[in-house]
Amino acid sequence: MCVGFASILGSNILVNQNGVCVVGFIRNLNVEILGRRTRSPLSIGSRFSYENPDRNGRTLNLGEVVLLQNEVNDFVSALRRCGIIVTSINSRWLFDDPRLVYVNFESIDCPLDFARKVAQALRTIRC
Repeated sequence: MCVGFASILGSNILVNQNGVCVVGFIRNLNVEILGRRTRSPLSIGSRFSYENPDRNGRTLNLGEVVLLQNEVNDFVSALRRCGIIVTSINSRWLFDDPRLVYVNFESIDCPLDFARKVAQALRTIRC
């Protein structure tokens, strides 16, 4: 199921063991922190996970997406329309250009349904 989860999200599998699946991708953003270009997954990486399913096939699903400021409202609105709980919207770095915003979210759902909902929200930002 982790392969399907990653595929729906256009991501690579980072972890698939002990009932935990973590996938992610790096956005193609031109970003500088402290005047230096960065391609670090810590700055422009987005990650998604699910854990062991319950007897109904539902899992704890978590996500974190890096956005530009002008992408936040549409992305968050799309998540909320799908019933996904947005848990935080924050910045992480000082002196980043452009300004990056990180959105964290969660749900209890079938992981593939969660992935489809997040993929729909990602369409508001993906080139």
